[in-house]
Amino acid sequence: MADLFDVKLAHDLDRTAPLADRLRPVSFDEFFGQERAVGPGTILRHAIENDELFSIIFWGPPGSGKTTVARIIARLTESAFVQLSAVSSGKADLTRIVREAEERRKFHGQRTVLFID
Repeated sequence: MADLFDVKLAHDLDRTAPLADRLRPVSFDEFFGQERAVGPGTILRHAIENDELFSIIFWGPPGSGKTTVARIIARLTESAFVQLSAVSSGKADLTRIVREAEERRKFHGQRTVLFID
């Protein structure tokens, strides 16, 4: 159970987050575009709504919604979201993240959405 200090910390972090992060859609109801990929009735949307995640690669130009869709998927499936930079990260980082994801799944029953940007 969260106490008053946890709530205040979360509120303060929300206020200091970059504007783009604060305004980022958190559900498909708030997300516009990419209807062919994640619109109602699509295979991906069905898999997300039925909590049947599978490996997927999003490809597209900056600003097309790849990160936002990945974050929405993680939120809707109650999965941990981990973002990694392909430019500044190496094999050791990926190995660590995969190990942490395995532990999270084993001990907490939570899956991980790994987003490599």
